[in-house]
Formats: sequence, C-alpha cells, structure tokens
Amino acid sequence: MKENADINSYNVLIEPWVTEKAHEKMSMNKYIFRVGDNSVKNSIKKAIEKLYNVSVIKVNIVNIPKKKRVSGRHIGWKAGYKKAIVTLKEGNKIELFKGV
Repeated sequence: MKENADINSYNVLIEPWVTEKAHEKMSMNKYIFRVGDNSVKNSIKKAIEKLYNVSVIKVNIVNIPKKKRVSGRHIGWKAGYKKAIVTLKEGNKIELFKGV
C-alpha cells in the first residue's frame, strides 16, 4: 500500500480500464477506471489524488447497465458496472504500465 493512501481509496477504485480506446485517451490526460457501484465523483477524485499523487480537474461517470444473456434455454444476466473518466491537470501523469 502507498503510504498516503487509506483502505477506502482501494474500495473506490477497482481497476484501471485497459483498452485501445482508453490508451488513446491517455494522450489527452484522461484515464479510465472501473469504480465501485456506490462511488461518487468526489470520493473518486480524492482516491485518485491520494493513490497517484496527481491533481484531478474533472471526473465523469458512466453507468453501464446489466445485460441479458441466453445460453440454450437458460436466461442469465451479465452484471452492470460503473466507469470513471478522470481528467488530470496538464503535466500530471499516471504510470499504469511501469516496467511492462
């Protein structure tokens, strides 16, 4: 754990969202994270600032709804989730792929 982060920061941020589109947005200082379902913009901003020591300008949240899945005659649901698009101050950077 990082020395200035608390356990709540790890409950708010689940994982970084790693896709081609997310990688393109990194050049525009925007980073995408999967966040907890009860997370709000203010708690996401505080968690990012504590964990990565950067300044956050803006946080946008996208709620992805659950989807119906059919396998044969069985019907199930794929769980929904929440994504956060975080815009950082110019000059700040998050090292997601350090050493890869």
